Amino acid sequence: MNMIRRAVKADLNAVLKVYKAAKAYMVASGNPAQWEEGYPECVLDRDIEKENLYVLCGRDGTVHAAFVFALGEEADYAVIEDGSWTGSAPYGTIHRLGSDGTERGVFTQCLDFCKAICPYIRADTHHDNRTMQHLFEKHGFVRRGIIHIYDGSPRIAYEFFA
Repeated sequence: MNMIRRAVKADLNAVLKVYKAAKAYMVASGNPAQWEEGYPECVLDRDIEKENLYVLCGRDGTVHAAFVFALGEEADYAVIEDGSWTGSAPYGTIHRLGSDGTERGVFTQCLDFCKAICPYIRADTHHDNRTMQHLFEKHGFVRRGIIHIYDGSPRIAYEFFA
């Protein structure tokens, strides 16, 4: 059985390997522009300090996936175009989910973990990230509109109620 736990500084090299594999997968699947050079590496220390970065570990402790689950208002979600949020309750946001590709069911495990903490979840993804769009919709997320991230780039916004 895999385990999800908060990441610590000692996990940094393993998390970097996960994100390197995730980036290679995104490029190979037609999504080369979502994570620019140096991202998400540039925010990992902050994510660990805020205790928002989680890792999925195999039975032997090997890190196979990483993601952020942040509770509270997401500044980038304050304005949504071509739609609206249906919920106004406190929510958690899933960001930067990446896998090394060796474990199956990573998204399901991540979602189960997150919804046990907070039943109202928001997320977003790049227009070219067909894999995440498929996973969101397969697991009951509803497309709500378009948000813009810190650099002005559009992202497809999703909402989930457990």
